[in-house]
Amino acid sequence: MSSAAEAGATLVYDGACPFCSRYAALLRLRAAVGPLRLVDARAHAQSRRAARERGFDLDRGMWLQLGEQDYYGADALRMLALLSSRSGWFNRLNYRLFRHRAAARVLYPLLRGCRRIALRLLGVKPLAAAPQSDA
Repeated sequence: MSSAAEAGATLVYDGACPFCSRYAALLRLRAAVGPLRLVDARAHAQSRRAARERGFDLDRGMWLQLGEQDYYGADALRMLALLSSRSGWFNRLNYRLFRHRAAARVLYPLLRGCRRIALRLLGVKPLAAAPQSDA
């Protein structure tokens, strides 16, 4: 078994975003990948700090850790699509839309824009303004 499969995967995302939360809930990775650990960045200041230390702005993209490898934004979305099972309509659609790097890079900014609009309409502040200590 590979170290990536032993470690599983960790997805750090914005739990206040309805799109991000739904995506994370519907995503099913293949068994070979191992468990997917979902981390709501709003509830875990330590994850936000770790992302910042790696140069990732969680207001602009999600962060996927797969074993020792980091993926961010469109690259994280693409990797999740490639690693997802093909069972269920959502995972099949996710794979078809985002398996190609070019498609992920074009579509990700559009998705991020929808996220930003949704958060504004909901009155949710950016992650950068979230409390810096875990509750």
